[in-house]
Amino acid sequence: MIRPVFEKTLVRAGELRSYNIQMGSRGWDVSKKEVSKQDDQRIARQHHADWHQVERTLTQFEEEIAALRSDGWLDS
Repeated sequence: MIRPVFEKTLVRAGELRSYNIQMGSRGWDVSKKEVSKQDDQRIARQHHADWHQVERTLTQFEEEIAALRSDGWLDS
């Protein structure tokens, strides 16, 4: 069973940024999705077995989300 630990999606003028951390049976699955106005899509995925890695990734996500919000991005 996969449980979300962190989920956040932001949008701005046809663009999307989505951040996700889920706990699985063997650790945490981390993904970051970016969709641009040109329908270009990038997805970065990682797997962490150590909670400290998850904490660092979560901190990075929160800092990036704060910067996006200050640039006018809105929660979806």
